[in-house]
Amino acid sequence: MQEILTAVTYLVGWFMLDRVFGIESGLIKMLISVGAAVGVYILMAVVEHREKNEGADDRGKK
Repeated sequence: MQEILTAVTYLVGWFMLDRVFGIESGLIKMLISVGAAVGVYILMAVVEHREKNEGADDRGKK
């Protein structure tokens, strides 16, 4: 799921930078899109890690 969301973030970011913001430079679009995709990937990993730890804590308390 993380990888799919990362790929979609890259494509949506590229499209928005091209169509909405009108950025012509391919290098700038690539750097911003990849940065956003990596950010989403890291954010999803942190959320998944926290959920896993909360589940482990709940099992230990029972």
